Amino acid sequence: MMLRYALKTVRARKAGFLGAFLALLCAAALISACGTLLETGLRGTIRTERYAAAPVVVFADQNVHRTTVTHKKGKTKVKHKAKPIAERAWLPAGLERRLAIAPGVARVIPELTFLAEPLIPTGASGADGRPAYGHAWDAAALTPYRLTAGTAPATDTDVVIDSDLAARARLAPGDRLTVQSTQAPRTYRVSGIAAPATAVRHQSSLFFSTGEARRLAAHPGQVTAFGVLPRPGTDPDRLREAVATALHGTGAQVATGDDRGPVEFLDAAAARIKLVSMGGAMGGTSLLVAVLVVVGTFALSVQQRHRELALLRAIAATSGQIRRLLGREALIVALAAGTAGSLLGLPLGAWLHGRFVALGAVTATLQLTVSALPPLAAVAATLFGAWASARIASRRVARIRPAEALAEARTERTRPGWGRLLAGLLLLAAGAALVTLLGFLRTEPASTPVTFLAVVVLSTSVALLGPLLVKAAAFLLAGPLRLTGPGGRLATANLHGNAVRMASVVTPLTLLIGMTCTVLFVQPTLGDAARAQVREGVRADWVVTAQGPGVPGEAARLLRTHHDVVTEVVRTTVRVGLDKYAAQGVTPAAVSRTWDPDVTDGSLDGLTEHTVAVSELAADQLHLAPGSTLKLTLGDGTPATLTVAAVYARGLGFGDLTFAHDLVAHHVDNPLASSLLVSTARTQTQLASTLREFPGLQVMSPAAADSLRAEREQANAEVNFLAMGLVVAFTAIAVVNTLAMSVAARVREFALLRLAGATRRQVLRMLRTEALAVLLLAVALGSAIALAVLTAFSIGMTGRAAPAVVPLVYATVVAGAGLLALVATAVPGRVALRVRAVTVATAQE
Repeated sequence: MMLRYALKTVRARKAGFLGAFLALLCAAALISACGTLLETGLRGTIRTERYAAAPVVVFADQNVHRTTVTHKKGKTKVKHKAKPIAERAWLPAGLERRLAIAPGVARVIPELTFLAEPLIPTGASGADGRPAYGHAWDAAALTPYRLTAGTAPATDTDVVIDSDLAARARLAPGDRLTVQSTQAPRTYRVSGIAAPATAVRHQSSLFFSTGEARRLAAHPGQVTAFGVLPRPGTDPDRLREAVATALHGTGAQVATGDDRGPVEFLDAAAARIKLVSMGGAMGGTSLLVAVLVVVGTFALSVQQRHRELALLRAIAATSGQIRRLLGREALIVALAAGTAGSLLGLPLGAWLHGRFVALGAVTATLQLTVSALPPLAAVAATLFGAWASARIASRRVARIRPAEALAEARTERTRPGWGRLLAGLLLLAAGAALVTLLGFLRTEPASTPVTFLAVVVLSTSVALLGPLLVKAAAFLLAGPLRLTGPGGRLATANLHGNAVRMASVVTPLTLLIGMTCTVLFVQPTLGDAARAQVREGVRADWVVTAQGPGVPGEAARLLRTHHDVVTEVVRTTVRVGLDKYAAQGVTPAAVSRTWDPDVTDGSLDGLTEHTVAVSELAADQLHLAPGSTLKLTLGDGTPATLTVAAVYARGLGFGDLTFAHDLVAHHVDNPLASSLLVSTARTQTQLASTLREFPGLQVMSPAAADSLRAEREQANAEVNFLAMGLVVAFTAIAVVNTLAMSVAARVREFALLRLAGATRRQVLRMLRTEALAVLLLAVALGSAIALAVLTAFSIGMTGRAAPAVVPLVYATVVAGAGLLALVATAVPGRVALRVRAVTVATAQE
């Protein structure tokens, strides 16, 4: 019976449920989109391209491992964890002999993969954003690539390019092509053009002679992988088993089928982790924001129906019947909104994935996965959220006596319930605890989720304590508001008498301002502090950077022949245990003339291939001091045991670990320097003249290099803005929705005011004054929340209370929130005032 009444109520009050429908629709779309990203990270396909013709691929283990054995109450538990390394791990070339004698193996093809960026002639359209890799011509059979023009590379100065690159760069056999690989750029003769038998969309391939490929790979006695071709009639599963048996005890891994894709595209495997992280963070934050917004929306909806529900109580409806009625209404609205929103979330998720790919946060090789699971999860979450919100919102009206319900239907309670106050204070304490915790978190992966969680928790406490906060604001603003005339006096009376309704508007506005400021200023806070350390730590006169993959070592050696002091800087990531640390390699010779990391203990004079300098953060986390021994895993999985030579303070700008350049360069995929720090008496023009034989190199001042770094950080920050921008957009929609619902429900009040003598202009002025008062309170609360969270974040991450708040951006946020509030108040207010006051006042409620 309750279901029938609920259906009739929804049909009769379509306009009243519109606000809840829109809130649930947006929530479902957001959850479905985040779920699509999460599922892509967990189950997205990485299709192999270059290994298409090799059913079995042998590769090195790309993870570091830790096994923990615990004995408790006579039971033994073994836990195994693995984390991916940053660079490609290499295999011993000698494994080829083992593989060749395995049953069913017809041919074993060693594979070398290395950086090989073609420097396209001016005017050609060769640069399309896809990476370019070099290989030995023998490995062309793994795809296979077949010559369509010219011949295979016969000498070390020959190169075969793929047909797509040849078409884009307008190259033909006999043309000259300069390639920037792991060594100095070299010009090759295009001896041939090859086309793949299957589509290769995500990379360009350049094939060199075997000798030249080994030289450029710079890993003597090692290979990237082995492609294993079977004898005719050999079952692939049997071949895999035979290969695995032959490799037993070597640590080498075997991949077949779809597992070959991650071997070929290591960055796609890393993109999985990033998508899972971003999808989970966005989904979790979205869910918390959605719950807060939907609960507020339903609370406002129930408040507007207080008289109707009170009458039902008066004619003998039980508390349980009221709760079931509201719960079923919520489920009906949620089912319609959740279904539509979850379907809208699929194209939204695809758009987000496309934007992440375009911004470089996720590789195109990780294909988008679309299934029914995210929409179903979104519908389920929407149904549960709506039902729970209705139960929470109906708690008061369903619990009190019918006579009290009728009395409260006309006027609000003078004070909120003790349970609400207690819950609000507990959440306020929880938010304060999160802010305090944030001041002690010193790594970005740990602090970022806590940052946004603190904003949501503190905003929820504002929602619960809102009526008291509105009354306090009304008391403080009573004097100034009365000076504005009749509209101001009416606004003051409304703020006092309808604090609960006004609080429902304050909550989304507070969340909007707090969340937006946090999203916009978190990354600049971290980036500005890091760049400040870099500015203070770079002593060089000039900085050499590259437009391409990096600065070759030959450029540094050439500068040194002119008696310049040159420090090569190469970047990587290493693991200590399973923990990841940003690291760099620098040339130790005379490094103090170009670089100052603010050494607080020890000395950089002892930096060699057997030592390491660590930041104060790393020293604190790993309990290190000069003379301590540090065991770690380099980027390509090579274990190393080093002695700590120094501890420095500027780890945020220069990374947590600093090694000798040659140690890092031998264990990264791209050994080219990210920059050269040059100390010299020569001018910028003289340096540029010396380096003219190296295409794409730029000589700039440290200040110009800092500006370039800021631009790159801004590009990286766009990913975070996009990820959390949808949550902010959802909150903005909630602000408009809530304000429109609040104003639209006051048609009868406006009519009575006009019958009592108020003019249309005075009523609109009252609405504007109310909106501005609510906005002022929300700005104060939202700004306070954002400032507290950002200050704690800054203390934890940078060691100082200096959040990077840009006044113009902050003013734009406040102005945007104000514009939303005024428009969402004025438009429904004007619509409500179009109807004749007598018609509204005499109409049946």
